[in-house]
Amino acid sequence: MRDVAEDERRRRADEAVEATPELSGEVAGIQTADEEPRGASRFPLGMRYMAAGAFFFSIMSLLVKYGGQRLPPQEMVMIRAIITFILSAWAVRHARVSPWGTPEKRKLLMVRGIFGFLALSAFYHSIVHLPLADATVIQYTNPVWAGLLAVPLLGERLRRREVVSVVISMVGVLVMVRPSILFGGGTVLNPVTVAIGLAGAMCSAMAYVTVRKLGATEHPAVIVFYFSLISIFAALPTALPGAVWATPTEWLVLLGIGVSTQLGQMAITNGLRLERAGRATATGYLQIVFAGTWGILFFAEIPDWGTLAGAALIVGSTLALARGKKG
Repeated sequence: MRDVAEDERRRRADEAVEATPELSGEVAGIQTADEEPRGASRFPLGMRYMAAGAFFFSIMSLLVKYGGQRLPPQEMVMIRAIITFILSAWAVRHARVSPWGTPEKRKLLMVRGIFGFLALSAFYHSIVHLPLADATVIQYTNPVWAGLLAVPLLGERLRRREVVSVVISMVGVLVMVRPSILFGGGTVLNPVTVAIGLAGAMCSAMAYVTVRKLGATEHPAVIVFYFSLISIFAALPTALPGAVWATPTEWLVLLGIGVSTQLGQMAITNGLRLERAGRATATGYLQIVFAGTWGILFFAEIPDWGTLAGAALIVGSTLALARGKKG
């Protein structure tokens, strides 16, 4: 009976994490049930779902970058939150659960919503002010921070691979930024904007760890409901003062941000349920490739050696962390 309860708790936790990758890149490093690939296909269904999810999330980033040429990032965060709120409210009603969750977990639900909002705000800011590929790579450091945060918050044991992953990821970021104090010459990327991107990745990791704590008792739709509701109210003070009325084209862009995010979330949820964690994580990194492609095609952002080398270090360290979790 105890084993059944534990299996149910883990299942709910996995469902909660899989159903809430609101932030692009948040699914990197998620460890799900280590199932065998289904079918004999060289590109099985789970990996196709993950590839589709990476594509849709990259479209979201592209639209944020395009909209950010005139619209303030916080305005886009607020509109995105409103769209997510409508969808999550429908999901809560469809699931026939209370949108307010378990009474003793409401404070933790609010904490998760706050960190989700901060992560989303920082990520949108970095997309607008950094090349798409660089912003996406920096966001993908979040599994490394999640591994560290899981030690004090989830009681997991700190292993050498977590420490090594942090060091390698930070070296990758330094190679991308190339501060003049270390490399000479001018700084390639704005250090303040990079720091905001890293802070967003850390907040994303905190949101992920909080979801793991909530997953045993809270329905995934309730977690997303809190995230979107808190994001709407938190975005108001920063979005309204500098708000710009969107043009018809920009309204389509804002709608596209919400739709592409929802499609990406659905695809990745299905992918994580069908595919082994290591392969799913590796396929999810296609988002960086897509982001780099959109940057070249639409914004003339040609990645230099620093971006490519830094991305290789960050991706490699995170993949090693994800693949080694069962070891």
